[in-house]
Amino acid sequence: MKLTSKKAIGAIAVVIVAIVAVSLVATKGTSYSYYIAYQGPLTGDNKQTGLDEIAGVKYALAKYNEAHPKAQIGLKQVDDQGSGTGASVVAPGTAKDKSIIAIVGPAFSGASIASFPYYRAAALPMISPSATKVTLTDPAVKSDFGGPYFHRIPSKDDKQGPSLAHLAIKGIKSPVVYSVNDQSSYGVGLDGFVQSTLKATPGVKVAGDDTVDGANTTLDFSATISKIKAGNANVVIYSGYYAQAAGFVKQLRNAGYKGVFASGDGTYDPGFITDAGTAAEGALLTASSAVFQDAGATITADFTKVIGSAPGTYAVEDYDATNILLNCIDQGSTTRDAIQTCINKGSFKGLMGNTISFDANGDVAGTGFINSFVVTGGAIKSTGQIK
Repeated sequence: MKLTSKKAIGAIAVVIVAIVAVSLVATKGTSYSYYIAYQGPLTGDNKQTGLDEIAGVKYALAKYNEAHPKAQIGLKQVDDQGSGTGASVVAPGTAKDKSIIAIVGPAFSGASIASFPYYRAAALPMISPSATKVTLTDPAVKSDFGGPYFHRIPSKDDKQGPSLAHLAIKGIKSPVVYSVNDQSSYGVGLDGFVQSTLKATPGVKVAGDDTVDGANTTLDFSATISKIKAGNANVVIYSGYYAQAAGFVKQLRNAGYKGVFASGDGTYDPGFITDAGTAAEGALLTASSAVFQDAGATITADFTKVIGSAPGTYAVEDYDATNILLNCIDQGSTTRDAIQTCINKGSFKGLMGNTISFDANGDVAGTGFINSFVVTGGAIKSTGQIK
């Protein structure tokens, strides 16, 4: 996401205060053997994603520390506000903090790209629970590539994009599709795979595509909505993050649009419903994310008891990423280099019984999956895996 200069200054101030304050809280009254960090949007427009994610990290740490009272692992929270601007502020200091031996994150693709130069130089291992842009693990695209220190658990957007396109047009007799992206690194990449899939699908008419300013959550979408209505679109696919998706769908519904609204994992967050209200009802979503509650009532209840709230989006992936790092620490890997080796060579068991190991470029070995969801009754409900 891009920020105007005034917003950038505000973001920098908030981020610096956040990382300093959290560092002080993390060390007060407790002696930690080592630290891991979580990096994502803990303030700003898309903060709910980060708050949901860090809850999964905190739960994994709480269970580990409960079982290891003499070898406590601490957490440092790195708030990049989900943007490259914010990441450029916090990544240098995080990289230099020798007490941090690994990172869960960055959460967003643009923030990942901005962080990579600092973390590569510092040999700081990363496991992202949610950054899906294809080029993050493509060594041919040097400007975006995070290797060898970047790893991620979710499937890439070259899998999500086609899945999102097919989900959006499913059951529509004569689909006329208009696609919109928020100009973010993530949104542009996902939209490209959506559009290429639509154009290759028989019987689909592509009415057009547009871009909007991803940094402006109070944007007037009337120009884009006019194009959608002029094209007689009955399917709209939005590639971007939930804060702006909420404003977009509200204006779209208020303008009388009755068709399908679909979006990817950037919108897969309860914050979308909070911000959009009833306009979110019926929205179709995709994400390379499992549902924590599917792991069983017992662990879900324990999570809620320990954290104080129910598991949210990406809780599974953050829990798994954290446990991979804790598993490495438990095996004696307590330096950045040792954890990097452990991640690269290890095979780990995920919460859902899946096996997690990483290929040479940092992706999870295997084909991966994309799940579908629908907003109904004011909540995001799983509708199963997209085959």
